[in-house]
Amino acid sequence: MPDTPTVAARSPIPRPAPLRQAVYDTLTELIINGSLKPGQHLVEADLAEHLGVSRQPIREALQRLHTAGWVDLRPAQGAFVHSPTPDECAQLLSVRAILETHSARGAAEHATAGDVARLWQLQQIGLTALAAGDARAIVEANAALHAHITHLSRNAVLAELIPQVDRRVRWYYMPIARPRGTDAWSEHARIIEAIADGDPDRAEELMRRHTANTTDFYCEQIAALTDRST
Repeated sequence: MPDTPTVAARSPIPRPAPLRQAVYDTLTELIINGSLKPGQHLVEADLAEHLGVSRQPIREALQRLHTAGWVDLRPAQGAFVHSPTPDECAQLLSVRAILETHSARGAAEHATAGDVARLWQLQQIGLTALAAGDARAIVEANAALHAHITHLSRNAVLAELIPQVDRRVRWYYMPIARPRGTDAWSEHARIIEAIADGDPDRAEELMRRHTANTTDFYCEQIAALTDRST
């Protein structure tokens, strides 16, 4: 009979530090919603005072944000909110487009009348935010609508993958939420109509066009900003 494997004694697995995670999550959200803007210098003391914490969890969060691509650490200068490049935009949004088109197809195949009614409710929330010119509310409504379409696809893999890119998509969408808004929400309406009709081919194609239009619009905006800064 083979010997039972032995495990060398180790230290206990450290439990997560809620404060550190809370600081990280808060700073991430401040970047996503535009409170901390691309290129902005992040001063540890100021952030610590703003969040009511010591500088240590801020320092640790900035290191993690750097690893995750939200923050740039520059030698002898400090931490700065990362400024997305056109290439980064194109890569992320192209991945998102693939996932979203599959979601739209699945939603058209599975959505019930009640599901479609909920999509129209989310559409109206977006239109209300657009009319108010509230960029943050537009972004949140946009994310909620797309998330519900993913839910309706009944595809567990999509439901797991899309949230991994959702936060960065929300970040990218924030500066274009208002100028792109009218066209984007009109496109949403056509997608919902295709889902309501149970037409997966049309839903997929409309979502493909929608995500391509968003990608092109965003990358044009970023390229224009880059040209002005050089």
